[in-house]
Amino acid sequence: MTGSAIEVKGLVKSFKDTPVLKGVSFEVHRGEIVALLGSNGAGKTTTINILSTLLKADGGEASVGGYDVVRQPDKVRESISLTGQFAAVDGVLTGRENLILIAKLRSVPRPAQVADELLARFALTDAANKRASVYSGGMTRRLDIAMSLVGTPPVIFLDEPTTGLDPEGRLEVWRTVKELAGGGTTILLTTQLLDEAEELADRIAILHGGVIIANGTLAELTQLFPPAQVEYVEKRPSLEDIFLAIIGQKKDD
Repeated sequence: MTGSAIEVKGLVKSFKDTPVLKGVSFEVHRGEIVALLGSNGAGKTTTINILSTLLKADGGEASVGGYDVVRQPDKVRESISLTGQFAAVDGVLTGRENLILIAKLRSVPRPAQVADELLARFALTDAANKRASVYSGGMTRRLDIAMSLVGTPPVIFLDEPTTGLDPEGRLEVWRTVKELAGGGTTILLTTQLLDEAEELADRIAILHGGVIIANGTLAELTQLFPPAQVEYVEKRPSLEDIFLAIIGQKKDD
């Protein structure tokens, strides 16, 4: 489809005899933020790893930036950045050195300037010349996300990007994600924080039982929820209510 930055058709993946993805299909348009929701073990990270060429699917097709993830993996890697669940930070290097290293690997002009700008953006300037091994968990996460922004890749995968961040750090990441999408960057994120998906996502895809069982805007997903109960006021269902209703679980389960 024209305008699609990510296209996924019928992805299948099993680990030993356990099927995880059973025909996952969805697309992400250019400049769009899509949140991939699902319970633990639903296959969100598996999907991200296939799209970022870290893992091969057993079946189906996928393209990122117009490049096939199997036939053109090098082109895909040139077009993306990935922030995984666990920080990919070199603890021996300082925060500034980590950023400069990534900038040089991406052949970005003026790597030192890029590093300084990102350090300031993520409130890490005071710790710029300290080894990353002494950073707190939140600081490490902020550095990891900053590293993923080096070179302004057109597609960014964020796998639970705000895990371990304090409220201030979460808000900074949210602002950055919105700015990137506003500038045309495509973002696919996974999260366990439903308020995060509600805040950021243009569309939300729910992965359950190995397939996408719902995909749409928050307003569209709300239509799948039973009508609001009217007591003294009409209460709009939260994304958590909608998510649990779609996958067939009660809030107390």
